[in-house]
Amino acid sequence: MKLILDDSKPIYMQIAQGIEDDILNGLLKEGEQVMSTNQFSEVYGINPATSRKGINILTEEDILYKKRGIGMFVKPGAKEYIKGKRRKSFFKDFVLKTIKEGEKVDINKEEIIDMIKSYEEK
Repeated sequence: MKLILDDSKPIYMQIAQGIEDDILNGLLKEGEQVMSTNQFSEVYGINPATSRKGINILTEEDILYKKRGIGMFVKPGAKEYIKGKRRKSFFKDFVLKTIKEGEKVDINKEEIIDMIKSYEEK
């Protein structure tokens, strides 16, 4: 995992998103172990509590699970769960915002679709 931490959102959220991205990109497979909180702390120079908070988010969402004394692992079905979650947020964060912005400047849905199709053709 190669995270570039910035001030765009809290670090623990960036860690959780980075792990999710690695799962989606196939860098972390279901059943594989993720870096420990101490490893995150050493690699990124952050407090172990911060990395723990990011990992706990994924544990609460059933994306990761703990093997006592061994570490955290990617849960079976995690990739599909993340895809579904990201699809919902994509619609809300991008599609709906695009439609609403289009309405403000008198661009209807059909015109937006045409714009997308013309982009595909280039």
